Amino acid sequence: MNIIYAKYNIYHNSIDIATTAGYFLRINCWEAEKDLKATPCSECALNALAIDEPLEYAHLYFDGNMQMRVDAEDSLELW
Repeated sequence: MNIIYAKYNIYHNSIDIATTAGYFLRINCWEAEKDLKATPCSECALNALAIDEPLEYAHLYFDGNMQMRVDAEDSLELW
């Protein structure tokens, strides 16, 4: 399945994905992030990722690597 485009939908807080097979997928960002253990800094990084790089956000969600990304963001914080 090839992806035609992915974009952030501000009205639904979601990532909308269209494929060449004619499918339309919607990832609800709130549902995708509700069980993550995140700090305000990593939540901000996820929000920026969803808005600026929606395809990367979708890959993290489908691969199940969102918590690893959040943990990596938190380990980069300066104390």
